[in-house]
Amino acid sequence: MTITKERKQELIKKFGKSENDSGSAPVQVAIMSDRISELTEHMKTHPKDFHTRRGLLMLVGKRRRLLSYIKNRDIEAYRKLIETLKIRDNI
Repeated sequence: MTITKERKQELIKKFGKSENDSGSAPVQVAIMSDRISELTEHMKTHPKDFHTRRGLLMLVGKRRRLLSYIKNRDIEAYRKLIETLKIRDNI
């Protein structure tokens, strides 16, 4: 259920400013989106796993806060990011 090192490096290369840029907001949102999709698939097969559900909800909330931060700073970067990650705009 965790993201592999290779997948994380791919996301950093795609969304980061450099290869070592793992802390910028777009990279964090991309990594969280990947984890959210994995956890969502897990929840489809294990509907009574309440510990995972809580973790999933916390991840979604953290991603939402980061997306609102990006939206307030640069609306064009926000639109490009949600289009690339296929996230609905509900902020």
